[in-house]
Amino acid sequence: MSKVLEEENVQTTDVQSVKDERELLEQLLKPEVQKSITTLVELLPQLTDLVTTLAKSTETVKSLVTDERLQQDTVGAMKEFVGPVTNTVKQVAANVIEAKDRAEESQEVIGIFGLLKMLKDPQAQKLFRFLNAYLQVSAENAKK
Repeated sequence: MSKVLEEENVQTTDVQSVKDERELLEQLLKPEVQKSITTLVELLPQLTDLVTTLAKSTETVKSLVTDERLQQDTVGAMKEFVGPVTNTVKQVAANVIEAKDRAEESQEVIGIFGLLKMLKDPQAQKLFRFLNAYLQVSAENAKK
């Protein structure tokens, strides 16, 4: 009984194999498939060069990614770059917090003469020049 099942299984496999081969031949007879195959064959040298270059690049990238020295140098460079920016941001944030606290504690009334006196402050002048330049640039960009 098992021999009969095995023979039937083999026959089914053979029939399927023949169907698969027939479908493959039908596909290969299509003009667009033949044109694609011809193009692939013509471009094979270029594809080989491309795959070779890609394989070399992959090896290079793998070696760079696994290089601990490079990773440490990259992290060090990032810290050197980010460190001053972080310190500046921290200083600005501290200044803003302190100024906010002082402004909330102060009950001082600032009149017109107080404003005129503040306008002479070098830091205020610097801020006004910056605001003026920023508004000019914004206006120029809005016209474009």
